[in-house]
Amino acid sequence: MTIPIPSRARVQALRRMKTTAGGLLVLAAVVYVLCRTAGDGHGVWGYLQATAEASMVGGLADWFAVTALFRHPLGLPIPHTAIIARKKDQIGEGLAGFVNDYFLTEDVISERIATARVPQRVGAWLATPQHADQVAEELGRAVRGMAEVLHDDELRNTVAGFADRTIRELDLAPLLARVIDAVCDSGQHQRLLTAALRGTIRFLDENRAVFRERLSQESPPWVPDWIDDRVFVKAFTALQSFLADLTLDSEHELRGTFERQLRGFAERLQTDPEQAARVEQAKLQLLEHPTVAEWLNSLWARAKQLLLAEAADPGSQLRKSAAQLTIRAGETLRDDPAAAAKAEEVLLRVAGHVVSNYGRDVAAVISSTVQRWDTQETSRRLELQVGRDLQFIRINGTVVGALAGLLIYTLSSLL
Repeated sequence: MTIPIPSRARVQALRRMKTTAGGLLVLAAVVYVLCRTAGDGHGVWGYLQATAEASMVGGLADWFAVTALFRHPLGLPIPHTAIIARKKDQIGEGLAGFVNDYFLTEDVISERIATARVPQRVGAWLATPQHADQVAEELGRAVRGMAEVLHDDELRNTVAGFADRTIRELDLAPLLARVIDAVCDSGQHQRLLTAALRGTIRFLDENRAVFRERLSQESPPWVPDWIDDRVFVKAFTALQSFLADLTLDSEHELRGTFERQLRGFAERLQTDPEQAARVEQAKLQLLEHPTVAEWLNSLWARAKQLLLAEAADPGSQLRKSAAQLTIRAGETLRDDPAAAAKAEEVLLRVAGHVVSNYGRDVAAVISSTVQRWDTQETSRRLELQVGRDLQFIRINGTVVGALAGLLIYTLSSLL
């Protein structure tokens, strides 16, 4: 495994610094040779020669030191050279231990979390409508991704089985009784009765000829048709008039009877075991019907289709609701100090738990990663990362060596 490749600019910068450092060392060597060949070792020549000698010594010493970090100087297996190549694993372990001891601690993590004001900053980010829409979009993608990877056959059976078990275990009689009471309390039962009466009136009007024909069939043959017509018209009109009166009169006696019967049925559902048993038996028979079983099996397919459509549509109610909830959550974290403090407390507990129980595992990622790196490649990459700065050591050694040599030669001449 190799570490990330540095940029071309970094490689070129290292090459330029090596050229500069090497050029200073060559310059010192040229000056030394010039002093030896053209000078007599006295006067200015002596100062210049001493300066060049010390500069070469300093430059060579620092070249050796810098090179020894990454490889054997001149390819010679000199002891205590190629340090990074030889100590790669130990360096990784040491770095992991350093990170674990001084960075992955509860005090450091808690201080950073408190200073960063994470809940408030996250809240401010989430409260922005644009960011809330982005969160809703990402949630939609996550929902679509999860729905696509799930196995439809298994989920279809699971959802159908869960719905079937839930309905079978549901005590339907008390629930039905509460529903009936709620409907009666809201007056919806009277509206339902009114709608049924109006439907009945329309049905009778639309099928008047059918009922008249049935009366003719049931009437004795010796009864004249005009008598049948008068009887039918009178009976049919009386029935229509009665239904119309019942529809328009909200205080009609039959409406009260209808409500009392409904409430009585609801009471029997809660108190009469036989009535509750009949409802339970009807529920089980309904579950055994093939149409109901087919409907239960189609629940997952319908739910998945609806979920995918809602998640993919930016204008869907699901996406809008997700964005609105995100904004409200962000505003709460941003504006409510108590909520922000509670969120920060939870974050601190989670971070403390992670650091206490998994800090060493997190730090071990460093050492295990370094161990997988190729030795030579590691040295080369690290040199590219920090080698430019290390070349300043060579430059400084050459310059400081020259100054030190000049100072020493000057002091020696004066004494």
